[in-house]
Amino acid sequence: MSLKHRTSGALLGVLLVLGLGAAGCGGPKGDAVPEESSVPPSSGAPSGPAGSTGPAERTEAPRPTGRPGEASSPPPLSNPVPPTLRPATRPPDNPTDQVRTDVIGGWITRGGSGPCYGLVDDNGVEYALYGPTAGALAKGTRVVVRTAPTTAKVDCGPGRLLAIRSVRRQT
Repeated sequence: MSLKHRTSGALLGVLLVLGLGAAGCGGPKGDAVPEESSVPPSSGAPSGPAGSTGPAERTEAPRPTGRPGEASSPPPLSNPVPPTLRPATRPPDNPTDQVRTDVIGGWITRGGSGPCYGLVDDNGVEYALYGPTAGALAKGTRVVVRTAPTTAKVDCGPGRLLAIRSVRRQT
């Protein structure tokens, strides 16, 4: 149970006790409890003015200490209206996410022994990959490819043309 629920439950209990005491309900049959018996006398300290023989003064109930297992005062309420953020005036100075743009994960759609391959990445973007040293890649193989812009004048089919730097097969 969270601290908020325990605190509000303890507060409800205190308010209930105070309400019953104020209404005069306290006896087993709903009859009023005499005032003298509702509060025990304090320990060792005189309860009334010096030399008086009248009824003892009522003392306040002990205040909560906030120790574990005891009721404590509720925390102050926070502002119920959340702050609103203003739109950014410019992009951040440094990128917040370091995303590598030269690594593509996807499936081989045009395989073989090379040097041209087709790949569709996880976002559905199609690539035409050129890699004379990549080896044989079967259609449907899941791969992670490290790429670079290509300088070769080749036609590897539809898609964005990139050179393969390295290939890692996923299982």
